[in-house]
Amino acid sequence: MQFGIFTVGDVTTDPTTGRTPSEAERIKAMVRIALKAEEIGLDVFATGEHHNPPFVPSSPTTMLGYVAARTERLILSTATTLITTNDPVKIAEDFAMLQHLADGRVDLMMGRGNTAPVYPWFGQDIRLGIPLAIENYHLLHRLWREDVVDWEGRFRTPLQGFTSTPRPLDGIPPFVWHGSIRSPEIAEQAAYYGDGFFHNNIFWPKEHTKRMVDLYRQRFEHYGHGSADQAIVGLGGQVFMRKNSQDAVREFRPYFDHAPVYGGGPSLEEFSEQTPLTVGSPQQVIDRTLGFREYVGDYQRQLFLMDHAGLPLKTVLEQLDILGEEVVPVLREEFRKLRPAHVPEAPTHASLKAAAEAARSEAVR
Repeated sequence: MQFGIFTVGDVTTDPTTGRTPSEAERIKAMVRIALKAEEIGLDVFATGEHHNPPFVPSSPTTMLGYVAARTERLILSTATTLITTNDPVKIAEDFAMLQHLADGRVDLMMGRGNTAPVYPWFGQDIRLGIPLAIENYHLLHRLWREDVVDWEGRFRTPLQGFTSTPRPLDGIPPFVWHGSIRSPEIAEQAAYYGDGFFHNNIFWPKEHTKRMVDLYRQRFEHYGHGSADQAIVGLGGQVFMRKNSQDAVREFRPYFDHAPVYGGGPSLEEFSEQTPLTVGSPQQVIDRTLGFREYVGDYQRQLFLMDHAGLPLKTVLEQLDILGEEVVPVLREEFRKLRPAHVPEAPTHASLKAAAEAARSEAVR
């Protein structure tokens, strides 16, 4: 089981002080958070991709390349790579380059994004979001697996005898997660290719999450990649912790009330009851997170959102200390004991390389 954090990179005013960090401060804070993730023993750091205020991570591979140079073990990922508005050729090149620089510590999450204006900014039509996601990923999948590609599709100029460079490290493409909150077509796409499916699991009730994950698992088995319970599933989640749950609620409430995505809607208590948002003690976070398994089954990756809504860096680092010292060690052990032997761990470059070498050896016999 992999544990990590993801950031959306929002620049949000701290409602308790009225102070808004600069873009430079926020970018440096994201890097500090990534380094802290490795320091406390987490497995993954993932950054979103946005091209509009109040967000700053418009170039995820630039940030992840910088983090790669300052870490040794951390898996570097995206919380969204916009497969709809990025050129698949550029994605293929950028992430293969990052693979080489990070010695394979790279995967990525494909998504359509949640900002409608981004489509026309990059010359696309939001009404074609699903067809764009399907066609662009089909091309990307081929670019990483075929040395020479001829291509003609609907949304980009044709390719003739094209070779994407550099080639993936060791001939192993980065593992891909397909992230979706609400689109069954994306769950279907993940299942078709035998890729991972990541459900954000922040804004939706567990019944919805279960339906999406169940669909992916059923179709994963349908396409012959393994049994449904062997499908590769990741979940998001947001937590805020203090030793006493009352202190956590009191401290987090102003951030929740003024957050761009929360403020003006249900109360903190209502939102916590209806979604996986957990504000309380470390033990409450442990219990709630272990409960995810009851409706999605055994899964491979759990990412937490820790730095949203204007929380100051000092507070986020304190949260990470609690996560690393009191929460993740317990979750690792409990999930390990519950996981059946036939359910795989999350793929890594090393495990994918070993599987490819084993397959080649078997073919020679």
